Amino acid sequence: MEYRELPHGDEQISIIGIGSSALGSAEENEIERTVAAAVEAGVNYFDMATATARPFAPYGRVLSGCRSQVMLQVHFGANYETGEYGWTTDLDTVKRSIDWQLHQLQTDYIDFGFIHCIDSDEDWTKYLDGGILDYLRQMKATGVVRHIGLSSHTPSVAGRILDTGLVDMLMFSINPGYDYSQGEFAFGSAAERMALYRRCEAEGIGISVMKPFSAGQLLDAKVSPFDQTLTRYQCLQYALDKPGVLTVLPGVRGIDDLNDILGFCNATAEERDYSVIGTFAPREVEGMCVYCNHCQPCPRHIDVGLVNKYYDLARVGDTLAADHYAKLAVKASACVACGHCNHRCPFHVDQVARMAEITAYFGQ
Repeated sequence: MEYRELPHGDEQISIIGIGSSALGSAEENEIERTVAAAVEAGVNYFDMATATARPFAPYGRVLSGCRSQVMLQVHFGANYETGEYGWTTDLDTVKRSIDWQLHQLQTDYIDFGFIHCIDSDEDWTKYLDGGILDYLRQMKATGVVRHIGLSSHTPSVAGRILDTGLVDMLMFSINPGYDYSQGEFAFGSAAERMALYRRCEAEGIGISVMKPFSAGQLLDAKVSPFDQTLTRYQCLQYALDKPGVLTVLPGVRGIDDLNDILGFCNATAEERDYSVIGTFAPREVEGMCVYCNHCQPCPRHIDVGLVNKYYDLARVGDTLAADHYAKLAVKASACVACGHCNHRCPFHVDQVARMAEITAYFGQ
């Protein structure tokens, strides 16, 4: 398992986490087996926005002996009083829900307390007026909540909430479908979505990725908006290559799904290669580097994707990006305009021109 560090903290977060929503369809012993196997494999990040109340007690039994080894996303606004998931902005209901979740999970603290599912300005107004944000901040002040997070599907709304400076982690839906304006939660243009990812990277806000398979649609050509099948590993790598992303949270229904997902850790570069999406990406994203590094190997040993990423981040205000660029052993100035990268780029980026532009920007 690989780990990435939370910028606003020192936590090391597994690049593969677990989304718990689908686990509610399994029996409790299967849920326990799955969670225990995930922890054994090095998974240490779990999202607790579930479809039903069923997973909480099994989670508590498994994690009671290893609570300090894992991190939990708990959502202030998710309600399980009926046994099924519900969204609420009623403060008393939220308080009861959080107390119940803590009891079921057998813990007295929450690693990431999330502002839950804010997709519109109206949602945000209800959340504020209901007093839930004040309650969440009080929980953080007393140490019950370690970090405040936000879950959203809407770049513009997420951006306004990030302006508050409260958020250390953003849970956001990232997959090729949504990024290319295809699917139920495909809010915002490709440029707006990428700008959000870059902002998170620049400001040290981690991203935990939900819906990496677009609810399974991308895995089946019959229902995919692209009429082509992608693999789980292609979707996972696609999300992990986005700026700011620390962990991807695929949903699992049980141990078999978990084992399939964990195979990503030993997958080859070819199995993770998602450059095929360049053949069906919309025209609006042509010419936009997505850092897939399908252009490799560069004859001059330039890490083209990383050079592009540092350049893009520097331009949106990431003060560390220039330092990272300066430490690269091979910089954009090494480009001899051979055109190898241009020929291989599935998104038709003129990388030769980009290398000249980047050289001029950084002066090397």
